[in-house]
Amino acid sequence: MIICKILKNALLLLFAGLALHVTGQEHICRRFILPEELREVSGLYYAGPDSLWWHNDGGDIPRLLLTDSRGKLKREVILQAAINEDWEDLSADKSGFLYIGDFGNNLNNRRDLRVYRYHPATGMLDSIRYTYPDQREFPPSAARANFDVEAFFWHNDSLHLFTKNRLVKGDYYAKHYVLPAAPGKYVAQLRDSIYLKKRVVTAAAISPDGNTVALLSYYFRLRLGFLPTTRTTLWLLSGYQGSAYLRGKVKGKKMRKGPVPSQFETIDFLDNQSVLIASERTPVYRQKARRVKIALSN
Repeated sequence: MIICKILKNALLLLFAGLALHVTGQEHICRRFILPEELREVSGLYYAGPDSLWWHNDGGDIPRLLLTDSRGKLKREVILQAAINEDWEDLSADKSGFLYIGDFGNNLNNRRDLRVYRYHPATGMLDSIRYTYPDQREFPPSAARANFDVEAFFWHNDSLHLFTKNRLVKGDYYAKHYVLPAAPGKYVAQLRDSIYLKKRVVTAAAISPDGNTVALLSYYFRLRLGFLPTTRTTLWLLSGYQGSAYLRGKVKGKKMRKGPVPSQFETIDFLDNQSVLIASERTPVYRQKARRVKIALSN
């Protein structure tokens, strides 16, 4: 009888442990549809298993949307003093501030680049304005048109921005700029660049332990001159020193291809071994999110 009770208690503890593991680490669904309000999802910050902050691309009202782990809308926050000129990515610091990158610059001619800083708990909103040290023309020549940004993250009191080069006409180099994560007006620091063959960067994130940087990228072309197709690659950078991310080891992970193109522009780490990416709505596919496991040992 005593042995049976011991076995029963052991099994209960085992199942409780498994339940904690599932709810703590596997709580995010492998795939889920995003709400209708996120048709052009462009930014994501994973605040916890049941708290995911999102925003849309330029053209939407200046708002942040909070969903649960299955994509159900929980809250909408409209930033009345902000403008969504071209919001492209979302990050956060350890003090609870959210950083909204209003730096989309397809024509390379913007002079009002900024990052909004917002605190959901207090409602505090301010901004970080900046220029690029190597831009002299607005717009520059096609060969130098590499001042569009769709990817950044906060790390160690700084914001790290990565440019999206021009598809087809560009040279596929992504530049790394750095800004202070504090309100003010700055000239960004150009740190480095990386060549990604036939890929342009659309989102970026850094792992909770700071040891891995993820750059989401894609390529678009017309097959046979009229059939649109895309290829998405997740680049994992590791083994770098300090913030010299682009000097680390680079590993590419190709995402599964589909019969019609989809555009992934959103990423954040769920933990040190997995990320969540999301794609915009297309005429065929609804806007959806997907959990991806990463492995750097191979």
